[in-house]
Amino acid sequence: MTIQVNGKAYALDEEVPLPELLARLQPRKPFAVAHNGKFVPRSQYDAHRIAANDQIEIVQPSVGG
Repeated sequence: MTIQVNGKAYALDEEVPLPELLARLQPRKPFAVAHNGKFVPRSQYDAHRIAANDQIEIVQPSVGG
């Protein structure tokens, strides 16, 4: 199955919980995650399973004006 991570296709063999996907991707900390366009609080990561055609955005905060 295929998902989108930051606009790029990413292949998965099966549905996975969000923490497992993040472990595979190893994003640079600190970061925030959106699943299908909705922000996911870190306390709810375990409740989110990633399935075919889902869209994940991983963003790092930026400083400046």
